[in-house]
Amino acid sequence: MEAAAPHNPAEPAPTANSVDVGLTVTSPEQMRELGRRLAKLLRAGDLVLLSGELGAGKTTLTRGLGEGLGVRGAVTSPTFVIARVHPSLGDGPPLVHVDAYRLSGGLDEMEDLDLDVSLPESVIVVEWGEGKVEELTEDRLQVVIHRAVGDTTDEVREVTVTGLGERWTATDLTVLSA
Repeated sequence: MEAAAPHNPAEPAPTANSVDVGLTVTSPEQMRELGRRLAKLLRAGDLVLLSGELGAGKTTLTRGLGEGLGVRGAVTSPTFVIARVHPSLGDGPPLVHVDAYRLSGGLDEMEDLDLDVSLPESVIVVEWGEGKVEELTEDRLQVVIHRAVGDTTDEVREVTVTGLGERWTATDLTVLSA
């Protein structure tokens, strides 16, 4: 993986309370490895929002997160069940994997999932969560995955990881590009 271009205006704008890093990922295995590295930075209470086109690699990244966190069960897209809980196989936090693609409402509709109850002891990853879960916490990671639209053969992805809030301003996200 290599460092990507400067901030894209379509992504969350960096503020004094945010930090971001851009990466180029060239294969599904590199996307999983990015997830494994990102997992080393996560702890109970962390919220991660994933966005990107269909097939961009959101679930592949989450598989790597699950491997890095050491959770039970195969991490697959929860599109039809909306959310899956993967308990830790050790002493780490469980992974709650949510796919909000089919949910049209905002936080009100998400409240049925009780994410606010799970958040303190879990790592919660929400695919397609923009505009739906930001109110859960000011401290969150936003991961935006770009791929060439319409090109299903090119595996190159531009990934921007933005840490928002005090939790992430003190965290060195550049370790993700190592």
